[in-house]
Amino acid sequence: MIGPDQVQYFLTNSEDSICIISTSGELLYTNPAAERLFGISGEEGVKIWNAIPYVEGNDDLIQMFIDSIMNKDTSQEVIVDYWNTEGKVYNLHVKMTFFKQDPPVYLIVITDLTQLFKVNSALVRYTSPDIADYALMTAEGQKSGGVKKSVTILMSDLRGFTVLGSKLSAETLITVLNHYFEAMVAVIQKYGGTVIEFLGDGIFTVFGAPKDLPDHATRASKCAVEMQKALKQVNEWNKENGYPTLEMGIAINSGDAVVGNIGSEKKMKYGCMGATVNTTGRLEGLTVGGQVFISENTKKEIEEFVSVVSEGKFLPKGSPVELTYYEIDGVGEVHLDDDEKTTITWKEDEAVSDCLVYLIEGKTVVEESFKGRMLKTSDNNRFALLESELVLAPKINIMIRKDDDVIYAKVIKQEESNYVVCFTAISKINI
Repeated sequence: MIGPDQVQYFLTNSEDSICIISTSGELLYTNPAAERLFGISGEEGVKIWNAIPYVEGNDDLIQMFIDSIMNKDTSQEVIVDYWNTEGKVYNLHVKMTFFKQDPPVYLIVITDLTQLFKVNSALVRYTSPDIADYALMTAEGQKSGGVKKSVTILMSDLRGFTVLGSKLSAETLITVLNHYFEAMVAVIQKYGGTVIEFLGDGIFTVFGAPKDLPDHATRASKCAVEMQKALKQVNEWNKENGYPTLEMGIAINSGDAVVGNIGSEKKMKYGCMGATVNTTGRLEGLTVGGQVFISENTKKEIEEFVSVVSEGKFLPKGSPVELTYYEIDGVGEVHLDDDEKTTITWKEDEAVSDCLVYLIEGKTVVEESFKGRMLKTSDNNRFALLESELVLAPKINIMIRKDDDVIYAKVIKQEESNYVVCFTAISKINI
């Protein structure tokens, strides 16, 4: 049985601030932690709201105590900020409970969550809110291992940014990327996505883990369309500040994936693995700036109207059959405006120019070149109609040498005996 001495030992040594107040708010007892927190010396008869510094940041805490006493609340529980007399800010969990005895009193237990909030804030900045909550608030969050879940993966990447980034100073590069990431992450969080990691200038996002989202395919697809819309505002900001225009491709795929903590006991990260992830990466590699591609698996799961621009097939590595994908420009009420859609208008009366065409395998330019001719280019200088002595498959990456320019491009489609290509980066020949 616990005796009075043991109770007093607990109260004296508790890290929580403990107060007992009367039904009119006077302090009847404060333990040492409460005395340190409020800067008082065990004084009785002082109303608890008068023990709190009268600064703007403490309004909510003061008002909570006054309202609880005036309304005769039987219990109250809040998380609130508190500024002490030295200006230090605390994040407090305050629980106030009424005890009907003779005389009746309120017991107040205050837990300092400041350090926990700092840890959570750091985790949110270096991971994402959902992963931070998973790590701090769940039993599984501290354990290694994963589970199979039905999810939708979204991968985005800036087109030609590697070449573009080599021309920017380190400071400018980080400024441009951070502004871009900030805008994209805001959209991702709006639709409930969890950013797994930033892959250079790309974003790897999962919908449906660690938080369950039954409509993960719809959310991801709407998110992708809105990300393309948000890029328009990013580029307006870039233009105002003298920074380059960005173009982004996005791919989405749905299916089972293994999600959970990957690593060792000393270092872990929340990850997402499996064929669904790998296929998304392959599909993302087919996109050009301004495009959103979704897999057939994703399209089947979307319960709202999907505006399809075109469809195609591709053969992912390790797959025995070709998979169907769709380029979309809208889902439900979220859709691209006309000026945000990919359209091609050719320049009139443009001179034909000779060029050399090189295949790109992986990230390596093949040494052998083939003759070609640039027949015309688009008004926005993003597309060209290319004649090539080499047969070019749709969606492959090529390099073109024309005059003093090195042009990286992706083959979009074949038109009769020629090819429509989209430029992904342009630089000067350096030999």
